[in-house]
Amino acid sequence: MRNDTVAAVVRQWQTVRPDLDTGPMEIIGRVNRCAALLQQAEDAPLRGVGLSRPEFDLLGALRRTGHELTPGELARETFSSGAAVTKRLKQLTERGLVERRGDTRDRRVAHLRLTDAGRDLVDGVMPEQLAYESAVLSALDDGSQGELADLLGELLSRLEGHMRSLRV
Repeated sequence: MRNDTVAAVVRQWQTVRPDLDTGPMEIIGRVNRCAALLQQAEDAPLRGVGLSRPEFDLLGALRRTGHELTPGELARETFSSGAAVTKRLKQLTERGLVERRGDTRDRRVAHLRLTDAGRDLVDGVMPEQLAYESAVLSALDDGSQGELADLLGELLSRLEGHMRSLRV
């Protein structure tokens, strides 16, 4: 018998409404609870360099794609709203981590790239961030981590396909 917070919630529901199938809650509730705990823990290496996870995601997208991106492309790469990207880009530009270049054909379009300082920051913090994430996951052995990654990948792939078909 599992003894986590979601198991307790499921037991309570089964007591008051034994007719309900709480199986989905056991998965979605746990995924949501894990996400909330990971969110609470924040990302210590990122905090140490004054970055939030969403800011790092923007910098990381610019670094890993290896070329300039427009704000719209960055929004798609980071699963963010255009307004959120604009706000974060303003802060990152003011910090000298990102620079914009106007489009020669369309002045409404901006092209964004990392500055040398932005690239150095991402390259410096990425190994530390990955080590931190490894430590967070260290409660699971390598086999369990691989299995979980496979299962979550399968779920994500199916959800993304399903959501597209629903046009959500």
